[in-house]
Amino acid sequence: MKIMKFIVLAVVALMTVVSCTQKKDAKEAPKSKVLVLYYSQTSNTKTVAQEIATRLDADIEEITLVEPYDTAFQATIDRCKADREKGILPEIKPMKSNVADYEWIFIGYPIWFGTYAPPIASLLEKVDLSDKKVVPFCTFGSGGLESSMKDLTEAEPNAMILPGYGVRAARMDAMPKELEQFLKRYSALMAVLDTTNVAAKKQAESPFEPADFPEQHPVSAEETAIFDAAVNGYPMLNAKAKTVASRTVLDGIEYLFTAMDMPRENKPGMPPASEIKVYVLVEKDKAPVFTRVVR
Repeated sequence: MKIMKFIVLAVVALMTVVSCTQKKDAKEAPKSKVLVLYYSQTSNTKTVAQEIATRLDADIEEITLVEPYDTAFQATIDRCKADREKGILPEIKPMKSNVADYEWIFIGYPIWFGTYAPPIASLLEKVDLSDKKVVPFCTFGSGGLESSMKDLTEAEPNAMILPGYGVRAARMDAMPKELEQFLKRYSALMAVLDTTNVAAKKQAESPFEPADFPEQHPVSAEETAIFDAAVNGYPMLNAKAKTVASRTVLDGIEYLFTAMDMPRENKPGMPPASEIKVYVLVEKDKAPVFTRVVR
């Protein structure tokens, strides 16, 4: 219900912007009140950012570094680790956009070390997002949307951090359809909320919003097979499903597994086993695939 409350508040704000804009002559129309800011290392986040900007007719700007990271994965990781040990952030180039001119800010980033990439931390030190409606979006290997949203909330306590969108790099082909549904949740609510009926506004629910997961239950042999098929072959997961709940979504059946993530190697210093949440999607005539992990 908290997420729905955030969406409702955000949609009301967006409706005001749209209404005011439509009343102005085309020559007098102000620039978009939606800004898409993003940092991208491998172009995946850039692809998502461009899709959002196109669908929302929003302004867009890429966050770039004064000294870009090496294109090699390991060299980038090594530099990030060294910077973290020294407590420094990468320097970003001056932005062309003035964040103060916008009401909605979509912020995109890859997930590194369980949260938004360091260039976003650099950005947050330079801009003030107070009173802005902030919608995060990210790309990742296995997950990190929830943890990055938590960090955004802590970094920008005076901003409204709205529910975000995340997609695995291995599932970029599913992104356009998923993003369309994600954005429809806002537009569908706009249509319902365009009424003077206060009670209807309070009770409005988007037809694109799936039902809540029911209570979890111990996994069956069939559900264990679905989980194993979804995570099989991903080197960063060595997990065993314990309990599960499922719900019907537009594309099929979505499962939420609670699992134990075991150390991938029997070596000293490896992290202990921990409980994780794994979302798995089973579409008609398709193999199970995990969409994100919440640690």
